[in-house]
Amino acid sequence: MKYSEIFMAFFRAGILGFGGGPACLPVIQKEIVDRCGWLSKEEFGEIVAIANTLPGPINCKMSGYIGYRLKGPLGSVFGVMATAVPSAIMMIVLLGTLANFSDIHQVRGMTQAIIPVVAVMLGVMTWDFLKAAVKGLKWAATLIHVIIITVLVGIFNLHPAVIIIFMLFWALMGHKITFKKPEIKKRRVSQ
Repeated sequence: MKYSEIFMAFFRAGILGFGGGPACLPVIQKEIVDRCGWLSKEEFGEIVAIANTLPGPINCKMSGYIGYRLKGPLGSVFGVMATAVPSAIMMIVLLGTLANFSDIHQVRGMTQAIIPVVAVMLGVMTWDFLKAAVKGLKWAATLIHVIIITVLVGIFNLHPAVIIIFMLFWALMGHKITFKKPEIKKRRVSQ
């Protein structure tokens, strides 16, 4: 693989992604995992989890780490440049244009029509992450995790990074949350 391939993969994701960092993750996944085959879905999910705990734009963190993993420090530079440059150019051009024409009904409709597309893309990525979690934890443990995390984030407003860091440390300590079927011991019948 060449530096230009890394640049083009993240450039395409940067150009086609719309709606901010998390909304662009499915596009990055499509490029890096599905199209190029540089990472598995599980590896991508792990990188997303770690990247979410760090400060800064997630796209730049993802492209920097993946570029570094593929081609070292220079690969990281190419990945970050390919992510940041299209966003900067598009932001200047599109936001300037949208600001000039924001009163037009069709322009408002166009920008609002993108919201369901981003929601579906995030839903597909979430389903992929759930399938990966079920492989490691099974359905019962995965559902319990989802319920607990939904309560912590949705009701108690706990930042997701706190949960991710806790789970990383939990896993590093060697703990694994699983649910096993109880063993039924058969009694021996004496003859």
